[in-house]
Amino acid sequence: MGGGEHPRVAAEPPPPLSAPTSPVRSSPLAGSAQPGAIGTGPVKVALILPLTQNGAASNLGRSLRNAAELAFVDAGTTDLQILVKDDRSTPDGAREAAQAAVAEGAEMILGPVTAGDLREAAKVAKAADKPIIGFSTDSASASRGVYLLSFLIEGYVDREVEFAASRGKHSFGALVPDNDYGNVALAEIQSAAARLGVRVEAVERYKPSSPAEGVGRMAAALPRIDALIIPDTPDDMPAVAAALTAGGIDGTKVQILGSNLWGEPAVLKLPALQGAWFAATETAGFAGFAGRYRAKFGSEPARVATLSYDAVSVAAALAHAPTTPHFSAEALTNTSGFNGADGLFRFRADGPSERGLAVFQVSNGTATVIGAAPRSFTSNPSGF
Repeated sequence: MGGGEHPRVAAEPPPPLSAPTSPVRSSPLAGSAQPGAIGTGPVKVALILPLTQNGAASNLGRSLRNAAELAFVDAGTTDLQILVKDDRSTPDGAREAAQAAVAEGAEMILGPVTAGDLREAAKVAKAADKPIIGFSTDSASASRGVYLLSFLIEGYVDREVEFAASRGKHSFGALVPDNDYGNVALAEIQSAAARLGVRVEAVERYKPSSPAEGVGRMAAALPRIDALIIPDTPDDMPAVAAALTAGGIDGTKVQILGSNLWGEPAVLKLPALQGAWFAATETAGFAGFAGRYRAKFGSEPARVATLSYDAVSVAAALAHAPTTPHFSAEALTNTSGFNGADGLFRFRADGPSERGLAVFQVSNGTATVIGAAPRSFTSNPSGF
């Protein structure tokens, strides 16, 4: 789909939904952190956001709402009406917002952001037989009819292990933080390895505040491994990188694999991580989205604002389809997927999303693509 076209979905099979790349011509707006409606179309969806927290306006909620308005303008739709609801950053607020949305005729719910809020909204949506596209990163929140559009660590781990295996890496070590994030990552490392026929030869856990002991134990396993995956966050990586150097773990002798969060400048400059690989979304899509956002609202979007943008874009495309119900499981889980601000994605029948991810290499403080993101799911059938 060309850069200036509006999102669309054909009858069978639906092609990828493209996020527009043409600039939005409008004067800068401050944006709104208030509930209300965007559009007046006959097809209603709800957007449940943390517009307030402890009674005060939330910058995150404002950014997500602005992104929804931008998606609505970009789509040029007359079919859709978005009922924006405030969950007050609480599970009770999310439940009440979902109840109000269903009572007002919403055919689908977008949001909320956090796992606890999503669980409560999903109970209401399921009872009303309405699909929900949540923004939580907790894959346990997903189920049939409860889809996650968020950036799930499982997908990034899969892409990294698959890419490393394609480059001849067959014996993996997993150096994993001893926290919930690490637990999810480790489970997926082991699952991906089993699926791809590679081995996880060594697993070591470490406390993020004091990684030296775990790193030291992993150093003893180096003769048995040719790739070392370290799924940790930017805040922890300076200490981990220092421990790698002190422990004699050399990235020129074992391939280090990281986290999708490693694209931050502070991480890219760490000497121990030069040459490391990590999977992430390609940057061009977000850069284009952020430029259009700045042009319309005169401020920078939150990084996760693309979730709201893409969810509304999906809703706008499906609302325009001639068939009903507009938001059936078949329409939402079409195998072609959608092409949003962060690239290709699709929803699995059991709820989590899959994304077309690039693989980057850290070099001289920058990240360079060494494995392009797929342009269609059929071109990369083994996936993630």
